Amino acid sequence: MSEETTDPTRVTIAVVQMHCRPGEVEANLATIDTMVRQAAGEGAQLVVVPEMATTGYFISDRLDQLAEPQDGPTARRLSELAKDLAIHLAVGMVLVEGGAYYDAQLLFGPDGALLATYRKVHLFSAEREWFSAGDEPVVVDTSIGRIGMTICYDLIFPEFTRRLVDMGAELIINSTNWITDDFQRGRWGWDGPTIEALATTRSLENGVWLAMANCVGPEWVFDSIGHSCIVAPSGMRVASAGRAQGTALAQIAYSSDDLNRWKAVATYLEDRRPEIYR
Repeated sequence: MSEETTDPTRVTIAVVQMHCRPGEVEANLATIDTMVRQAAGEGAQLVVVPEMATTGYFISDRLDQLAEPQDGPTARRLSELAKDLAIHLAVGMVLVEGGAYYDAQLLFGPDGALLATYRKVHLFSAEREWFSAGDEPVVVDTSIGRIGMTICYDLIFPEFTRRLVDMGAELIINSTNWITDDFQRGRWGWDGPTIEALATTRSLENGVWLAMANCVGPEWVFDSIGHSCIVAPSGMRVASAGRAQGTALAQIAYSSDDLNRWKAVATYLEDRRPEIYR
């Protein structure tokens, strides 16, 4: 998929970290509107919003009421927001297509056009009972670079991120809702530092920028972890939202003297020996 490109030198991106209210679409859209406008006001050219941000995550009993087509009223609202602010906007939402439900990520351009729809390929646990799985990796050529699209659990699978990079992605975006509870947090350490480490590992091993937008706060019997972040190809976190609702913003460069110097040493992709890994 492509849009007219300009091969930008520097791009300012933001991740939105919000508390989603299950089933309350209007309230969630109001939060998205406020936070996206804030990020755009700070110069963001791309804003990434969490997984299922328009509906909240725990809505399996209301999918027939809350899922919409990709040209439905919620998508039109998001399109208008992107156009009004003249930004790229990526948002996680639930789609219905041909009687099937998808955990999806929609990417809108600065003119409000829907540039791409990505349907989550890797479904986690009970999600397999709620959603149909997507079967196509998506990389989009845009005026702010080549963007690889992912949702939450996709980031666990190194082969999937590598596939997007092999397809030419310069920036991986991840709309997510990593959740935890007392058992996962206390017994196994599944919390903010772990998911930030996951994001940094995917960036480092692929030499690619990555922007992960997570939810924060209580939802059902779980806590959304937060720790949305933007990570450089070296694995360095250049922005993080911690555990508070808010936005994290950073200017990234696909090419610079410093980055070129790093990549001259960190030749990870070139040093692979796939014939041994089979």
